[in-house]
This record gives sequence, structure tokens and C-alpha cells, in this order.
Amino acid sequence: MAVLFIAVPVALVLAAGSLAACVWCIRGGQYEDLETPAIRMLFDDPRPKSPPT
Repeated sequence: MAVLFIAVPVALVLAAGSLAACVWCIRGGQYEDLETPAIRMLFDDPRPKSPPT
């Protein structure tokens, strides 16, 4: 029973940290564009600039 005095506060701190990280990602625009990352690999890379001769 004494372990509950440690486990419950640790669980609450972890839950609060997870919630804060989720809110931070949402406010930072992490979930704004859900379409482009899935097709980004299909775009060609820009050609490298040729060295001056």
C-alpha cells in the first residue's frame, strides 16, 4: 500500500508531461499538414549546382 504514495504522483507527473508535450506539438503546428509528408518522397530532389569551371 505504501507504494501507492510513490506510484500515483509519478503517474500524475508523467501524464502531465505527456499532455504538455501534446499541447506543445499541436500549438507548434506539428499536425497542420497531414497530406504532404506522405507524398514528399515522390518529389524529385533539386539538382546540385555544378561547380564553376
